[in-house]
Amino acid sequence: MSKGPGVEKMFDAIADRYDLMNRVMTFGQDRRWREFVVASGGEVGRGWVLDLACGTGEIAAQFKRSNPNARVIGADFSRNMLTRARQALSPVGLQFQACDANQLPYRDNTFQAVSFGYLLRNVDDSLTVLKEVYRVLGTGGRVICLDTTPPARNLLYPFIHVYLAFVIPLLGRLIARDQSAYAYLTGSTMDFYDADTLASLFEEAGFAQVSYKKFMFGTIAVHWGTK
Repeated sequence: MSKGPGVEKMFDAIADRYDLMNRVMTFGQDRRWREFVVASGGEVGRGWVLDLACGTGEIAAQFKRSNPNARVIGADFSRNMLTRARQALSPVGLQFQACDANQLPYRDNTFQAVSFGYLLRNVDDSLTVLKEVYRVLGTGGRVICLDTTPPARNLLYPFIHVYLAFVIPLLGRLIARDQSAYAYLTGSTMDFYDADTLASLFEEAGFAQVSYKKFMFGTIAVHWGTK
């Protein structure tokens, strides 16, 4: 069974409290990660930028602030998320569009940079999405992925596991009023690719110069690569 309909319904349901939950459960570190994502995209000049799974549009807005001449599109399949993004960011000069990351409605070689946050662990086939991103990215363009990654089995693992398995769902119930959504999100973290395996998928999709950096005790990774 495809993840798509259930994931779409879940993100529609938590759209109103999504940003607040991100601030709380990351201790405010999510802002720094977004800045790193945009910096990893390089100079895009007047080129086109696509932020997939844009949610409420914060990475897209950061791209626009850092590259004021760029033409930035935020795309998501959750219409409630897009509504929130348009309401909050209408003065910023962004474009927003509903679309499916498995089959992007853009021509080959369109974008100078493509970013996405928390997309790949919510799709059925990460490689299919990465190949679509490769197709729409121009030669020399950068792909940047922000996502969770399973924590290493070290001395911190028991504490991280308790936080992911129990504390975040509790915060989801108290703040977002949806414990099940955040139980799913933390579960999908533990079941997702480790950072090295995900990097190999980027290479399999065709990207070169693939690398990554971890944050937040090794539970967040930013991957990047070049077409």
